[in-house]
Amino acid sequence: QVVELISSAIGDLVQGIYYENSKSSEENCLTDDIGISTWKEQVFLSHSALLAKSCQAAMELAKHSAEIQDMAFQYGKHMSMSHKLHVDLQPFVKESSSDTTAFSLNSAPAVLHQEFLGREAWIKQIRELQEAIRAGKGVTSAIDLCRCHGNRALAALERFPPSEARAALANIVYAVTRFP
Repeated sequence: QVVELISSAIGDLVQGIYYENSKSSEENCLTDDIGISTWKEQVFLSHSALLAKSCQAAMELAKHSAEIQDMAFQYGKHMSMSHKLHVDLQPFVKESSSDTTAFSLNSAPAVLHQEFLGREAWIKQIRELQEAIRAGKGVTSAIDLCRCHGNRALAALERFPPSEARAALANIVYAVTRFP
């Protein structure tokens, strides 16, 4: 069972990375035309599946029930989603407005901004995008989504007895859901 879980996680990871690489190599492709649900699916494949299934596998090895294994999977999935959102948000929430940190046009704030704005207007704003996203709904929506996934990860942890390990896992969630 553990080997199957890890094998499927590796398969998901390869599929997610293949998709990211095939899209980034396309010429004349400024951004993907994706919505937040597609963004979540891609992030699950390329980032979250490995952690989620590894957490589940650890509970399988420890001979915990299917319910506990599912809670571990949920923790890993939502913790990873929170972490990815946190990374995506960094160029938009840093204190210095003169910071020119590079960001992905397919990051969560950019995808949410594109959904609110529409594809045609999005393409026209590419040159001014970082400031537009910083001032728009994408960043606040991504922060809310990051905290939502963080809360789900914490809820999954509540099923485990209090321990130093549980507290450390909760601290990871707190670290990636805190914004200035």
